[in-house]
Amino acid sequence: MIAPLRTLALTCAVALALAGCKKEEQQAPPPPEVGVIEAKPQTLPLQRELVGRLSPYRSADVRARVPGVLLKRVYQEGSEVKQGQTLFLIDPAPLRAELNASEAQLASARASYANAKVAADRARSLAPQKYVSRADLDNAESTERTALAAVKQAEAAVSSSRISLGYSEVTAPISGVAGKQQVTEGALVGQGDVTLLTTVDQLDPLYVNFSLSVDELSQLRAAQAKGALALSGDGKATVQVKLSDGTAYGENGTLDFSSTTVDPATGAVSLRAVLPNPERILLPGAFVSFQATLGERNNAYLVPQQALLRDATGGYLMVVGADGKVVRRNVKTEGAQGGNWLVTAGLEPGDKVVVAGTQKVKEGAPAVPKPWSPQQQGAAGQGAPAAGQAPAAQGDGAPADAAAKPAAQQAPAAAGQAAPASDSTKQ
Repeated sequence: MIAPLRTLALTCAVALALAGCKKEEQQAPPPPEVGVIEAKPQTLPLQRELVGRLSPYRSADVRARVPGVLLKRVYQEGSEVKQGQTLFLIDPAPLRAELNASEAQLASARASYANAKVAADRARSLAPQKYVSRADLDNAESTERTALAAVKQAEAAVSSSRISLGYSEVTAPISGVAGKQQVTEGALVGQGDVTLLTTVDQLDPLYVNFSLSVDELSQLRAAQAKGALALSGDGKATVQVKLSDGTAYGENGTLDFSSTTVDPATGAVSLRAVLPNPERILLPGAFVSFQATLGERNNAYLVPQQALLRDATGGYLMVVGADGKVVRRNVKTEGAQGGNWLVTAGLEPGDKVVVAGTQKVKEGAPAVPKPWSPQQQGAAGQGAPAAGQAPAAQGDGAPADAAAKPAAQQAPAAAGQAAPASDSTKQ
């Protein structure tokens, strides 16, 4: 009688053990679903955020080229002027008197030359008949040549005096914006050093002067040699200036000049871009931030910013492998573009990068990849209920108790899970 009871008890124990194992197997959570994107290499613009200083496209100093007293300014400070337009007037009276004196000297030299020429012609006509000695003929011709030279010298003096008189009207050497007057009326100018009167700057277009470090430039050229990127030459690289309020300037500039030498003071290479400025919004001397597109980057990846994780070793991504398990990929990034990180190393074509659900996965654990799109992120952000709130009623008119039923069903389970903890506490 006892043996059958023992057999029955053993059978019950085995059945209970099998039931417990089955219950544990049933309680094991399934692999989490995660949103992934497929890594695809792209050709992306090579961009750099830089700071540069604006300078005029052309700048010319307006100076007094002849001595005299400044009579008046005939332009409005800060206004547009054309090339050749009169800006200042210098007292022309002394210069006109000098011109008159030069013209009088020219008239005297011409008269002397006329007399010398008559004498020389007479001597040349009488020389064949031996009425004039050879010495007298040579003297007459020498006097003629000297008189002619004096005429040429007097003519040059007259031309110089006329040029000086023309300089009494100081004109703009280029078209542009005339600056502030540097010398007041009545001042004596042009004595010794050439006096600066004002400056004319051409503001359309403008130059954007900036620089790149030697190390960065060397890295770019090394990457170009490996085929990772292609640098654009002068006239092809573009710059996009940002205004002080953060908005983009309406005109794009182009790279105009790149130096072939390194500045020993800064250890950088100077570059320059030409920027249109038709509305005169930008002013020379100001510092501007801009985005320079220096070329194209090959085999680069764009991943959403929320996919990139960081720790003490640097940035990394979680990738679902071909076996369905999550692996870590240490990556190298170079800035952001449009809400995405630019990844230049660490990814392979076809990698399934985890974007949504990174907090639910562990390295080496399985995961179920589902395609992810930015629209899903926006919808999740709008429809996610606040913590502690009941789910919203469905649009098909389902009663509220239908939504509350799963919660009621979960309550016993939660109580059942908490019971062993209380029992262990009692023990």
